[in-house]
Parts: sequence; structure tokens; C-alpha cells
Amino acid sequence: MPTGVHLRDPREHLFQAAERVLLRDGPDALTSRAVTTEAGVAKGVLHRYFDDFDAFLAELVLDGIARMEAQATALRESAGTGTVAGNLTQALTEVFGSVALAIVSLITFRDGLRARLRQTRPVGVPVLAEATDMIAGYLAAERDLGRVAADADVETLALMLVGSGHLLFAGRESTQPDDAAVRRVVASVIGPVTR
Repeated sequence: MPTGVHLRDPREHLFQAAERVLLRDGPDALTSRAVTTEAGVAKGVLHRYFDDFDAFLAELVLDGIARMEAQATALRESAGTGTVAGNLTQALTEVFGSVALAIVSLITFRDGLRARLRQTRPVGVPVLAEATDMIAGYLAAERDLGRVAADADVETLALMLVGSGHLLFAGRESTQPDDAAVRRVVASVIGPVTR
């Protein structure tokens, strides 16, 4: 392994390598050696920045959640534009078409990671919980604009959309559901409350 190679942002470099391994080989193949090999660095580099591998994985999850916050802001700002179904279709495709789906599998697969994440996120599955909050926030904004019924339970609708989206995208080896399939699910969930 190379040593003495200067990395601009070693943590981000390691996160990107972990995401590639996770997407390509799945959660059971994600080891510290696989990450450092993928990143092209010595194994000690990972342990220089993280206490142990579960600490690294927890930071990987939190990094993905932080990126989702930017998506949540953009989705809320789209309220009142396009169609509600179109905006939600795009949001679900972005969430589940990314590494987020693989991270959910990783959280499910690794007990130590789940236990570490429970210390700061005691409720829900990280990533799915944030996706649910993102969708609920958007639906609330649309409700305020009158494009979603005033009595709509946006939290329940968000749970339904995220759960359905997760099931729609999960377990696919190489192909994602097409836009029409995602839109059908969205329309089924929100049809009764949208104008």
C-alpha cells in the first residue's frame, strides 16, 4: 500500500471509497481493508482519523445524512412549482437511487453500527428517518400553499411514501424502477389529498 501520499481530505476520500465498495459489493464486503484498498491508502490511514471501523461507518452514515439536508432544502424550496407528484417522484428517486439505499442495508447488517447510531438517533432507521422528515416538510409546505389538503396528515403520508419507495427500490441488482413506476406509487399515496 502507498504510504506518505498526501490526501486533501482523507475522510472524504475514505467515505467515497467506502461508498464504491458498498454499491459494488454490498454491506458484507465492507471492511476496513476493502475501504483502504479501494482508496489506495495504507490501512493505518483509516485508524488515524477514526477510533475503529464502526466509528468510521457511523461517520459515513452521518455524512450521507448531512448531504440529504441539502436535498431537503431544495425540495422544500420547490413547493409551489411543478407538480406535487413530480417533485416527490424526483425526491424519492434521488434518495433511493443513491448510496442511501445501500447505507440502510449497511445499518441493518452491522449490529455495532446500529448500536453506535442509536446513541444519537434513538428512533427510526437513520437515513430513512431523515428522508421521512424531508418528505413531511415538503408536504407541509405544499399544504400551506393549498396544493395539499389542509387536513392531510403529512407525517403519515411521508412514512407511506418512504416505506413504499424503499420497497420499490430495494433488492434490485442493477436496474432501478423507471420514473413511471415511482410516479404511480406517489400518485396512489397522495392522490386523495392533492388538488
